[in-house]
Amino acid sequence: MAKILSSENFDETVSSGVAVVDFWATWCSPCKMLAPIIEELSHDYDGKVTVGKVDVDDYPNIAQKFGVFSIPTVFIFKDGEIKERLVGFRAKSQLAEIIDKYL
Repeated sequence: MAKILSSENFDETVSSGVAVVDFWATWCSPCKMLAPIIEELSHDYDGKVTVGKVDVDDYPNIAQKFGVFSIPTVFIFKDGEIKERLVGFRAKSQLAEIIDKYL
């Protein structure tokens, strides 16, 4: 299951290894389409990649810190550094291909 990220655990979560972070909101239709894909990725990459979600309504400070103006936005981090910023819905195969580049 994707980890729910907050102000308290965000930095620690993305600081080491590969992390996939989905910025989303409950009212966002494309976010709802992406949600099951994010969950599948969390299972597919269990033990290899940390998969997390940030609700932009609950944590606007995190969204603002990373300049998230459109959702869904997915970031790929490696050892705390942003490697990819993907705005909008993406197919599972596209996301997996990008994640694989950083493993």
